[in-house]
Amino acid sequence: MGGDAGPTVALAGAEVALGRRPDLSFLLYGDAAAVEPLLQQHPKLKAVSTFQHCEVAVGMNDKPSQALRKGRYKSSMWRAIQAVRDGEADVAVSAGNTGALMAMSSFCLKMLPGIQRPAIAAIWPTLRGESIVLDVGATIGADAQLLTQFAIMGAAMAQCVFDLERPNVGLLNVGVEEIKGVEEVREAGRILREINHPGFAYHGFVEGDDIGRGVVDVVVTEGFAGNIALKTAEGTARQIAQYLRSAMSRSLLSKIGYLFARPAFNMVRDKMDPRKVNGGVFLGLNGMVIKSHGGTDAEGLASAIELAREMVHSNLLERIARDTVAGEAERAALAETNIKEVIPV
Repeated sequence: MGGDAGPTVALAGAEVALGRRPDLSFLLYGDAAAVEPLLQQHPKLKAVSTFQHCEVAVGMNDKPSQALRKGRYKSSMWRAIQAVRDGEADVAVSAGNTGALMAMSSFCLKMLPGIQRPAIAAIWPTLRGESIVLDVGATIGADAQLLTQFAIMGAAMAQCVFDLERPNVGLLNVGVEEIKGVEEVREAGRILREINHPGFAYHGFVEGDDIGRGVVDVVVTEGFAGNIALKTAEGTARQIAQYLRSAMSRSLLSKIGYLFARPAFNMVRDKMDPRKVNGGVFLGLNGMVIKSHGGTDAEGLASAIELAREMVHSNLLERIARDTVAGEAERAALAETNIKEVIPV
């Protein structure tokens, strides 16, 4: 029921994903009056789906507290998350209200052991391919310990998505020098250097322009800066696309030139298409939840569903739990060593 187009795009996207991944099956939650007539138009999807009517749909403008009060146990969003908690589904996918989805997911699924707070991880197109950036909006502000946990979770996701044995991780900062940035980021950098985690290689600080260059496989930041970076990149991509459209239609000569350059422009458009990397992964929860862009179309929703399938098949939760334990063990050993250095025994 979420997103700008509601069940129209949700069902169409699910059928596109099903065409690519025939092993999928779906639990659909929503208002019967809105969903069932549309579901009749997708017979292949209907054949592998179970639909359950829900009295409440969380609005896109509802505050998270409002959504929890009026939608807990009854809304389509809650029921989808609850299905993950109860083992009826492997992963929940929603294009609905991000704040409400995060609040309900945290309340219903709880956190994985050793994780303080969740993060939203996004796949980011770069000059080298793709990178993972987190957090892009779940947690505003983060101390050094939380940033370290984000690094561990982001690296585990990079292992799954990019098939990397030991991805490179960087901390987003205002400069690459170790003396720059706020205390929390500098302290997180120190911890990541010293623990030498077996699941990833710590690169050091990276700046904003390094994200698009693909300097590292995983970029770690807190949610305020991460969300601004994400929205800026999306807006810049749309701005460039508009510039190109205007330039190509300005004169007869430019239109003729476009005909010859069309393959190159199509390649650029495909590379910058946000639908291809749609889907923010909620990391740190004791269950899998994927957030799709609310304004996406069927192709974008299908990408989010396929990403969800990939995260499940890659056992992302198990990797995060394992790597978090390894990280805490490294930190404990490091702390004990530092104490012995200060107080000889």
